[in-house]
This record gives sequence, structure tokens and C-alpha cells, in this order.
Amino acid sequence: MSQTINILFLAAEAEPFIKVGGLGDVAGSLPRALRALSNDDVKLDVRLVLPYHPAVKAENLKALGMFSLARNGAEVQVEAFETSLNGMTVYLIGGEPIRASGSVYSLTSTLDAEKYAFFSFAALELPRHINWQPDVIHGNDWHTALSMYSSLTRRWEEGASRIASVITLHNLPFMGPDVSAILESYGVKLAQTDLPNWARVMPLPLGLWASDAIVAVSPTYGREILTAEFGCGLDEFLRSRGEAVSGILNGLDVASFNPAEDTALGANFDMNSLEKRAVNKSLLQERLGLSRDPEVPLFAVVSRMDVQKGIDMVFSALKTMKRTKWQAVILGTGSPKLEEAAMQLQASMPGQVKVETRYDAGLARQIYAGSDIFLMPSRYEPCGLSQMIAMRYGCVPVVRAAGGLNDTVQHGVTGFVFEKPHHLALSAAIKSALKVFASRENWQAIQRAGMAQDFSWQNSAKKYLELYQSLIKKS
Repeated sequence: MSQTINILFLAAEAEPFIKVGGLGDVAGSLPRALRALSNDDVKLDVRLVLPYHPAVKAENLKALGMFSLARNGAEVQVEAFETSLNGMTVYLIGGEPIRASGSVYSLTSTLDAEKYAFFSFAALELPRHINWQPDVIHGNDWHTALSMYSSLTRRWEEGASRIASVITLHNLPFMGPDVSAILESYGVKLAQTDLPNWARVMPLPLGLWASDAIVAVSPTYGREILTAEFGCGLDEFLRSRGEAVSGILNGLDVASFNPAEDTALGANFDMNSLEKRAVNKSLLQERLGLSRDPEVPLFAVVSRMDVQKGIDMVFSALKTMKRTKWQAVILGTGSPKLEEAAMQLQASMPGQVKVETRYDAGLARQIYAGSDIFLMPSRYEPCGLSQMIAMRYGCVPVVRAAGGLNDTVQHGVTGFVFEKPHHLALSAAIKSALKVFASRENWQAIQRAGMAQDFSWQNSAKKYLELYQSLIKKS
């Protein structure tokens, strides 16, 4: 007899409807990968729910009607819409609190608190109005965490049926603002939790407390958040819930990031035609105004300009290597201070360092396909996609042993890994890479090993399915 599992998947953003960051990639890919696992034994009915942000792009939208949430003795109207993505049902939740903030993420914490509390409560209420009962609610980060919390408190207070809950943790430091007054206004009580006092009024900690399973976006990050260094003050609480905490590595859209078919490249290639890759290096050097030299190692950084990403370490490491022959391209925006430091590095090393302070997806793909060594010395990195893309495009990563970087790059096999978050440790790792780069045969062996890695979403989806099944069995 086949099993049907109904999954309500909640996120603040998802490709192709709206994307701001990495969460948009995950929420656009994982639900579809889950649906694709349906077979004779198990059918997964995954339904994605998003806020109807003003900038959302959606076609063939069907209005499902309206319902209301009680707030401070009055009613707040919820507008529900339905569309589909490759056969998967997608719901968009609209209403004044979502329209009020305009953008996906506002600079005003009170607007975001109001918007995502409203969205979380409305998404939890939606199944009643569409005559569909989820077996699992799967939320992502603080924006949807109050769905898990409200689901649990509703069960306690109203005797509502138990729904298994999973929250995926993409970035622990972002916990959301104080929502105590908002919870009270919606009639949702603050429970007596074993969270630290300061965390008892914040969405993410409340969601972590209420969820049956807490999933970090890589196995290493799942272990790191249990430590004082990465636990953001919640490490003791998370250790107390140790059995519920795990890590599942995010996947990569391998259809989109495929050097054999990528239309952004000057020459397509695969692991059996690496010689064609040289065309991309030559075109990239020409585009950047660097000398067209196939023998000089070309370093690459495609990143947000942020101290978390270790960009400052890159600048310092490159300065220590003035006597070595190399070129470097740095693409990214972010901290004005780091952008300025990048431009100063370019000015001090003309013809050797090229900096582009903008977002350019096409250029990023050309950098992955044309550069030799990808630098990603993150101080912390819950999962990271750039190192996976780099390997897929034959660009060998040099990374710090943090989070998902530690789980995806094998030192001396698919890339180079260093431990200490210091520019001298980074420069030592780069020098190790350069020694191998000097031997074309050995270098191509590392390139091929990286390109052969399977980072597809199917692997991640299978692990989530196993988790869902175990939670449903317990309930």
C-alpha cells in the first residue's frame, strides 16, 4: 500500500517567483526535488507557500478567496492565490502587512516582524480553507518560524491535530526581532520555554523550540551550532535538543550550472574535454583587461563583500604573494569599506588584479569557467554554493574548513582546505595549490574529481524524505 505525505513548505522567497539570496535557490529547488521522489511506494504532495511580495512574478494566478485572522479584537484580511511550478502547487499569501513593507526584506525590523508573523499565521491557517491537511510543515529561517510555534501552541490549547514540523536553519545569527507584542495581538501566548531569557520573544528561537526537527544546511554546520563559537548564545539550548538537530547539505541546480550547456560561456566543456576550457580563460582575461596568458594562474572571488566571507583575508594573502606570478578577479558588492579596500588592491597591482563591484550573474559564470583557483576563506559558511559551482566548472577551490565548505571540498582531492582563519593560512593553502597547478596532469586530476562530485538536489531530498517518514512514524 502506497503512502502519501502532504508537505506544506514555507519560505520568504523562492526562484523563479522572487529571489534575493541563497534561500531563494533552496526554496525554488528542494520542493521540486522532493516531488520528483514520488514512486509506487510513496507519493509526496509538496505545496510551496510564499508571501505575495509586490515584486513577485507569477503567471496564471488564480484567486482562492479571502479569509481573516483575528488581531486585537478586529480582523486582518488574508488574500490567497494559487499557481503552479512544473506541476507543483504554489500558494501566494497576500494582505496589507505584506504590501506595507514593499521589499522582501525591509530595513525596518518592525515592518518585517509584522509581515512575517502575519505570513506565518496565515500560512498555517491556509490548509483549513483549501480542504487539505499537511502531515509535515517545513519552514525556513526566522521568517516562517512562527508557523511551527503557533502549530504547537494551537495543538496544546485547542487540541488541534498533530502536524510534524521541520525547520531548516540557513543562518543562525539572523533570529528576527522581538515579536512578543505581535504574538499577543494575534492571541498567541508566549509559552514557558527553556530558551535563554533574551531569546524567548524572537521568532527563530521560538520556532527552533517548537519544531520536531532542526536541520542545518550542512552536517558540519549542524555540529558547529552546538558550540559557543557558532551557537549565537543558543548552543546550550541546541545541545539540550541534540537528538533533534542534524545537518543536510543543500544541493545545487545542476541543470542550470552545467558547463557543457551553459550559454553564458564562450566554449562549452565537460570533464572529458577540459582542453576547451582554455578558451574561456582567454576570453575572460581579455574581457577583464588582463594579459592573455594560459600559463599564469588566475585566482577568482565571487562573493558578497563581507567580513564573514573572509574577503579581507584574500586581500592580505594576495599582498604577501607579490613575487609570485598570478592574476586575480574579484566580483562582488557589500561592505563599502571592503569595496574600497578591493579597489585599493587593484590600484596597487595594475594589470594583475581586476575588481568588479556589482552583481553580474553572467560574468560570474564566465569567472567560474575561466579561472583556475577559486578563493573562499569564509570565517563561517553554513553551506555555500559557490564552491560547488566552482568545482562543477573545473575551477579548483581553496576554502577554510568551515560549515559546508568542509563537507564539500576534500583536501588534495577536489581542492585545498585550511583550518585557521588567518591570511597566512590562506596564502599557504594557495601555495600548495600552485605547486599542483605546475603539473597539468595532476591539476586536471583534481579538476575532474571536483567535476565528478554529485551535488544534485536529489541527494538532499532523499535525506529530507527519510526525516519526514521518521517524524510521521513517531507521531
